[in-house]
Amino acid sequence: MELELAGRTALITGAASGIGRATARALAAEGMRVALLDRDGGVLREAASGCRDAVLLVADVTDEEQVAAAVRAGASELGGLDAVVCCAGISGPVGAGIEDVSLAEWNAVFAVNVTGAFLVLRHALPALRAAGEASVILLSSDSAFVASPGMTPYCASKAALVQFARALSVDLAGTGIRVNTVAPSVVDTPMSRGDLGEHALDAPDFPVQTADEVAAHVAYLVSPRSRAVNGTTLLSDFGYTARSGFPA
Repeated sequence: MELELAGRTALITGAASGIGRATARALAAEGMRVALLDRDGGVLREAASGCRDAVLLVADVTDEEQVAAAVRAGASELGGLDAVVCCAGISGPVGAGIEDVSLAEWNAVFAVNVTGAFLVLRHALPALRAAGEASVILLSSDSAFVASPGMTPYCASKAALVQFARALSVDLAGTGIRVNTVAPSVVDTPMSRGDLGEHALDAPDFPVQTADEVAAHVAYLVSPRSRAVNGTTLLSDFGYTARSGFPA
């Protein structure tokens, strides 16, 4: 399928690794000009090697002044924004009950995963409105719908992203800006391996996606081919949530 993305522009956060990096390369491969935003400038430069003429933006998504300056610079250098993909995220404490989760740890997860997306979009909206037809994708998780023990902050933050996208799609109705989320199950990324163990995903007894597979979902939702898809979540979990718990 021709996605009709050539010549369009996109800003991707969390672009230095994992799903963000794969998304940047997937969109660049479709002919989009991309701006890559991450707080790790060194790793970001390495990630940009697969994206021709990429604009590099070093910023912490929890710092509004940095975000505002980076988004402004990205939109200026790209000549506008047709899409924003918010991939920046952290797991926070894994394997801990809330009695053992500090307020600082809880706030840190929401600051990156939810407030970071809010800040990026708050400052990107003028450029997205000017595009006429634009797409916003927030990277959520199947953890917005199902939960694993010891991951309450992460699960809550990813659920917040789903409703944030739905509410924003309603607020932006009639502007030409679509807002959707992608919610994958376990993805083989450095963050996942850091949480589960370096070799936990080498031969798992559960299905695991690649970052490139998730990036393909994002590319479709960014594309005008998905123009009727708005305010919804693409849940890619190998059908797990469709299964009944009934023992039959």
